[in-house]
Amino acid sequence: MSAQNLTILCISSYEKGFEFLRQCKREGCRVLLLTSQSLRDVEWPRESIDEIFYMPDVNKEWNIEHMVNAVSFLARTEQIDRIVALDDFDVEKAARLREHLRIGGMGDTTARYFRDKLAMRVLAKELGIPVPEFVHILNYKKIEEFLNTVSAPYVLKPRMQAGAVGIKKINNGEELWRILDELGDKQSNYLLEKFIAGNIYHVDSIVYKKNIVFAVANEYAKPPMEVAHEGRVFATRTMLKGSEDEIALIKMNEELLKSLGLVQGISHTEYIKGEEGKFYFLETSARVAGANIAEMIEAATGINFWAEWAKIETLQKGKTYKLPQSISNYASILISLAKQETPDISSFNEPEVAWKMNKRYHAGLVVCSPDFDRITKLISDYTERFYKEFFSYQPLPDKPTN
Repeated sequence: MSAQNLTILCISSYEKGFEFLRQCKREGCRVLLLTSQSLRDVEWPRESIDEIFYMPDVNKEWNIEHMVNAVSFLARTEQIDRIVALDDFDVEKAARLREHLRIGGMGDTTARYFRDKLAMRVLAKELGIPVPEFVHILNYKKIEEFLNTVSAPYVLKPRMQAGAVGIKKINNGEELWRILDELGDKQSNYLLEKFIAGNIYHVDSIVYKKNIVFAVANEYAKPPMEVAHEGRVFATRTMLKGSEDEIALIKMNEELLKSLGLVQGISHTEYIKGEEGKFYFLETSARVAGANIAEMIEAATGINFWAEWAKIETLQKGKTYKLPQSISNYASILISLAKQETPDISSFNEPEVAWKMNKRYHAGLVVCSPDFDRITKLISDYTERFYKEFFSYQPLPDKPTN
């Protein structure tokens, strides 16, 4: 079957994946999009989409049984060949549909390892990959043992949320039990983890036939949890190539993704380096990184992760995926909530500025250079200016809004 004959169903409960949709159309596919009713007015790349279908939603949440029934009805007249989740919150939806319709790709079990923070930790620990000490919020005796043997502070994490959403720092057992009382029957959807102070990193990978064919190691300026909960300018940057930490992270990431069973696609995986110098696995996903990190990676490498993912998903039988020629620059991205509805970032005009964000109440840009030190200097200067000119803070909601 050629890509021209493929019908691909893309699932996105949030506003994501425009370049993926465009690349699927470039490959000659029939492109179907299933998205939230509340996103009906979004300026999707409609020239690249053959049909858009909307699911009724409450804050982007769908009735899964209704979704299965709706797509099954659609399949009476559409030969759906591929199903792809464009956002972290859609991974289970896509897996459920693949299982129900018997369409190839990641099923329920493997999807758990890329969505469920507990499942991925349990497997990583079994495989000998370092993870912070943790306990499932389930059996009270085991929780008490954890509190008695693992020193505070802790981090309470929802198993199925993405990024820093819903995460709470816990300072003692009394505080934990009070929060668990509030959670009631929802307790088992959480895990408790030892808080480790240190720098946080992410490795973004392209996987084909169970092998990582491209990976970029990056370092956050501030931990995402601190940015989200305490209010900071968000920043991340590509790491110094050939450094000891970069080499160690790339190796650890390869071991992890092979163990978790990702066959093909994109992964965004986070790690922390403890004060003793040891790297720990934090969490992974089977999707392109959020926060416009894909734009930063493209500036640094020339590789667009959304487009390459689409090429892999729409690959013709008997054909082999070939990674495009990459470049070797350094890049960083800055993003801040802004007090202005349309912040003016025109004065950030150094030649290294490779991309600027166009989003209400947000200021953001990417800088790119072959010189690591130049990026360091620019980001330091720009971060200070962002705080002075744009910075605004809003408490993180319990669920993402976009």
